Amino acid sequence: MPTPLDSSRSPRALLPAAGVSVSALLLFGVHLPWAGYALLVASLAAAFVLHRPLFKDLLLIGLGIGIVSTTSVEADISWDRFFLLGAVLTAAVAAPVLVDRLVYRRQAITFPWITRRRWTRLQWAYVVAVPLLGYLILPAYFIHSGSYQNWPPIQTPSEFGRFFVGVNAVGLWDELFFMCICFALLRRHFPLWTANVLQATIFVSFLWELGYRSWGPLLTIPFALLQGYIFTRTKSLTYVVIIHLLFDAVVFLAIVHAHDRSIFPFFVY
Repeated sequence: MPTPLDSSRSPRALLPAAGVSVSALLLFGVHLPWAGYALLVASLAAAFVLHRPLFKDLLLIGLGIGIVSTTSVEADISWDRFFLLGAVLTAAVAAPVLVDRLVYRRQAITFPWITRRRWTRLQWAYVVAVPLLGYLILPAYFIHSGSYQNWPPIQTPSEFGRFFVGVNAVGLWDELFFMCICFALLRRHFPLWTANVLQATIFVSFLWELGYRSWGPLLTIPFALLQGYIFTRTKSLTYVVIIHLLFDAVVFLAIVHAHDRSIFPFFVY
């Protein structure tokens, strides 16, 4: 992970970065689009004045946020929404990468799938712990909070397939965008936990609109921060994706069960 640039460590430089993150909260969390866009533009303008390298990186994050904001990310598995959301999320990753490569002529955004580092015992233990924790926590969250109703009931084999693919595709996208773009670019300018809180603000705002509401942030905030910390320690996109997809496998099972308690009747809550 890059070392933070000294010239962007001042409190003034933090303000535009925080503004970009909070704009996602306004756009996705509380659905105030004009306020969100105004804050995003103002934050980018401030970064342009204060610190040009920071502006260039925040512009890529803002570009991705702006693309995602063009459509609702609320859970919907109808065929048209399935393909539309897939196209929008793909563009939100592809556009910053293309600007980074073709306009900025650099490779600040990378996707470290292969690191050739062996997993430690602690890493293997966490791989086992994640689905177990999901089994213990997620059904109780979805059912007792009623948040499972933010996802449509699954009835046909086609819907089961689309829902399974959609849950996993969004989980993969989360790591590509929030870790490899938002977090990695913020880490070029800020210390670990400053950048981590900034990316988590964007991450959790997106997950709120997706459906993790009620007391969902009590789960999604620690998860987003842990993913950022783990990504820093392991420098492995593969590892954080595996963690996320294991967790999302339980998400899939728990939501289906919440809608029809006769399906996957092995949860305890």
